[in-house]
Amino acid sequence: MDQVKGAPTVSSVIAEYLDVVKLARSQNTALTYAKALKEFKKVLIKLKIDPETSPASVLTEDHISKFAMHLKAFAPATEALYVRAIARFYKYLAAERLAEINLPRMDLLIEQRTRKPGIRLPQFPTNDIERVLDFVSDITSLPAESEIERLRAMRDRAFMLTLADTGLRVHEACNLRRGDIDWNEGRAVIIGKGDKQAVIRFTTRSMRALKDYLALRAELDGGSGKQLTALPLFARHDKGTGKKVKPITPTTGRNIVAERVKQALGNEAEGHITPHSFRHYFVSTILRASGNLKLAQALARHENIQITQRYAHINDDELDKGYYEIFEKKT
Repeated sequence: MDQVKGAPTVSSVIAEYLDVVKLARSQNTALTYAKALKEFKKVLIKLKIDPETSPASVLTEDHISKFAMHLKAFAPATEALYVRAIARFYKYLAAERLAEINLPRMDLLIEQRTRKPGIRLPQFPTNDIERVLDFVSDITSLPAESEIERLRAMRDRAFMLTLADTGLRVHEACNLRRGDIDWNEGRAVIIGKGDKQAVIRFTTRSMRALKDYLALRAELDGGSGKQLTALPLFARHDKGTGKKVKPITPTTGRNIVAERVKQALGNEAEGHITPHSFRHYFVSTILRASGNLKLAQALARHENIQITQRYAHINDDELDKGYYEIFEKKT
């Protein structure tokens, strides 16, 4: 197609757009967009559109549909990245009035033509989590040279065992008050995700850890001037709080896990296990012990059972064990 006099070409507009991306986004994102647009040019050439001479105004949403088909040779995740990059390029074209793009139709075509990346199974080191839990369960392994450090150690032990044995999200655990716990039944009523009320159950070991921690905190709580039931279950223990009893924040909760994981597993484990890893561990433990997907869904408070199903997979260790138990018996 002949170039319209004075009209910017596809290639020139792509170059301008990539300059905008470089200013607004990371270097890796800019490189990804450049690769996507390079592939897009290949598709245009196959369609007899020369990017160097054809005006950008020739581009339509049908071209992005052809591009999506071209990407079937790529991995689904790469396809999704590249299509997203081209879709944003098209929005740039529309915003700059360089081409008449029907954006709603473009979105519909993308939805119809592109594959959905497979669900990535949650990855978490079960054995390492159990090592961390064993470490914090032994209170003598946690350094405590002062009264405040001892309070922190007891709190951190109770906090991490609570995460592992209840499946609470980190912000839910941080929001717990002493009065939320039914100490006789080993339960708590919380307001969870979506402002929904839920019952949480505690194990014997997590209840014992909580009672040990609160017993050590008795003098501090008693001098707070507040009703015990209104006080946070997990409190800050630093100089900034003075005699006040203030709840820990989710950031503090993440720092607690990071510090104790490092102590248990070494510096190389930093970032390896997060508070949410304990929730994954909770769901997987239920499924390994019971095989009951509905039970795991209810205890984890997943609205959609498909979320729970992500945990219902056999790991490599279990596959190895099952394989050798079957076939090695023959030899």
